[in-house]
Amino acid sequence: MRLYALVAVNGFRRYATYRTATLAGVFTNSVFGVILAYTYLALWHERPGLGGYDEAQALTFVWLGQGLHAVVALMGGGFEDEMIERVRDGNIAIDLYRPADLQTWWLAGDLGRAAFHLLGRGLLPMAVGGLLFPLAWPPDVLTWLAFLGAVLLAAVVSFALRYLVALSAFWLLDGAGAAQISWLAGMFFSGMLLPLNVFPGTLGDVARALPWSAQLQVPADVFLGRHTGTGLWAAYGFAAGWAAVLLLAGRLVQSLATRRVVVQGG
Repeated sequence: MRLYALVAVNGFRRYATYRTATLAGVFTNSVFGVILAYTYLALWHERPGLGGYDEAQALTFVWLGQGLHAVVALMGGGFEDEMIERVRDGNIAIDLYRPADLQTWWLAGDLGRAAFHLLGRGLLPMAVGGLLFPLAWPPDVLTWLAFLGAVLLAAVVSFALRYLVALSAFWLLDGAGAAQISWLAGMFFSGMLLPLNVFPGTLGDVARALPWSAQLQVPADVFLGRHTGTGLWAAYGFAAGWAAVLLLAGRLVQSLATRRVVVQGG
């Protein structure tokens, strides 16, 4: 475990070196946050209480989305690009010879990346949103801690989804198409564009049951105090269940991909 802890720390330090990119990301998230916030204000003015949120909660949802955007890598930019490139140039064979589990190695590094972005690109946009709009802040420390737990599970679900995308490169050679499909699905079904509670009927039920909802909808509802007591544990169970299923799927696909490398290598 010490090895993977060091990998996570190195992942944090690696992204901490990109200060200019981090500041640019904060600026971009803040600009989009303002645009979405005014869009939500107009929508909630016409439909008060839409999705069960009051105006302050809806605005908070916007800024949580901007704060978690990089944490859960909804539009990529994490380990998957590097892994796809290593599959393409054959260096993935070196990774498979390491005295470490391939999936756990990439997971540790990605959690380090997520931790940095939570601090570097998560707090500042939320602060900007708090200065410009009336947000609904958690009333106690326990809610903040529960939110951090939900964010950790969101990061693991995000990794598991992107790991499957990266593994597709073993068959597709270029995983760009699969990555684009993944981030489009993530933007729509996570709640980044509009809270999933607003989606009508069956579409809403399906969207909330998909793994992408664990990336934003679930953490946001925990932050807003909509999951408490047994409801909080149910939310955790939902996210943890998807994390386990997707990690297991990644393990199985990794096994198939490893056999493919061995066959191709003679």
